[in-house]
Amino acid sequence: MFSFDRRDFGSDFTFGVATAAYQIEGGQGDGRGTSIWDTFAATPGNVHNGDTGLNACNHYELWPQDLDLIRDGGFDAYRFSFAWPRLIPEGTGAVNQAGIDFYDRLIDGMLERGIKPYATLYHWDLPSTLQDRGGWMNRDIASWFADYATVVARKFGDRLEATATINEPWCVAFLSHYLGVHAPGYRDLRAAARAMHHVLFAHGTAIDALRASGAKNLGIVLNLEKSEPASESEADKSAANFGDAVFNRWYLGGVLKGQYPKEMTDWLAPYLPANYQDDMAVVSRPIDWLGINYYTRGLYQASSEPGRPAEQVKGPLEKTDIGWEIYPQGLTDLLVRVSNDYTKLPIYVTENGMAEVEGDNDPRRTKYYEDHLKAVLAAREAGADVRGYFAWSLLDNYEWAEGYNKRFGLVHVDYETQKRTPKSSYRAFQGLLHNAR
Repeated sequence: MFSFDRRDFGSDFTFGVATAAYQIEGGQGDGRGTSIWDTFAATPGNVHNGDTGLNACNHYELWPQDLDLIRDGGFDAYRFSFAWPRLIPEGTGAVNQAGIDFYDRLIDGMLERGIKPYATLYHWDLPSTLQDRGGWMNRDIASWFADYATVVARKFGDRLEATATINEPWCVAFLSHYLGVHAPGYRDLRAAARAMHHVLFAHGTAIDALRASGAKNLGIVLNLEKSEPASESEADKSAANFGDAVFNRWYLGGVLKGQYPKEMTDWLAPYLPANYQDDMAVVSRPIDWLGINYYTRGLYQASSEPGRPAEQVKGPLEKTDIGWEIYPQGLTDLLVRVSNDYTKLPIYVTENGMAEVEGDNDPRRTKYYEDHLKAVLAAREAGADVRGYFAWSLLDNYEWAEGYNKRFGLVHVDYETQKRTPKSSYRAFQGLLHNAR
């Protein structure tokens, strides 16, 4: 159990759990189109064990028991994502009624259980047909995404507590177009530069479309790290500054100030879209809240490789099963920094959690949550307006390029039988959230 009380966070603080459509839904026989993750996973060598999201956790059929788990855990809210190819199979044009019906059932099921729906429009499952047209490298994606946002707002907007445009634009753009780790798997600086700008430009056009359709309480979810130098040398400090620009300041500055960091625009100058500066008013459209996903820090040293200003190194701290350092102080530091330097908007920790190898008994994960929730309390005490915390994830699920090899869930999933078994970390949240009611 946790050592603090729910009341320590205040009566208006939101506790929730988070998932993503491709990672849990399955249910690909209802007219859903293919996504870039279907084809990326089907390509040998991209995903551990060749795993795909074809069945995942079969949330498409088992959603009632999953919502029961959220309710019974005492959580206030469920952060889920719409699957763009389930709603609009070709990415643009005709809407799939079966997809509309599924999300109608899911959202109504949340409301019937007293769970607040926190929706995300895009959690990485771009329709394949749009990738054929250049995907995030094509400026036209801003209008495609705005049209999709309009469909969501008109069909579901009146029942959603909050809507985020995009989950983790760093992953959408840099991880997927420069590092090549995620779909579509490019390793190309020009592709990355375009995707880095277009993903934020599309966010802005979607905000406009959502507001025009009457949607309210709109935000974006950024994944941030605490960027630190590997040593006290000036070269490593400079590398950490560059890492911070790549991972944090491009997205914080773009969305909240309409400015990209000079280190990045200098580095990317030959590759950025022409006249990208003219788009910055759209990139920085006003939002109502900011979501921050936090897992670890980035430790940087100077790079000896030409054209690479910085490189990450492994740190000495205790690590999760996926190899990420456990560093709760970094969450406090980030929340305070964003609040002091970027925005006074309400902030939500929209993802935080750890991969762990243990089964139903996961004391190390419980301690991870304990320490990071304390980090949230410390940030609030330092003046950061943090309004909520969403644990990643409700279920063990398809962990992207790691396939089913890494487990983040509060609830264990037997992928053969689809049996759900709450873990001790789930029971810890249950005790925290029910005892204060």
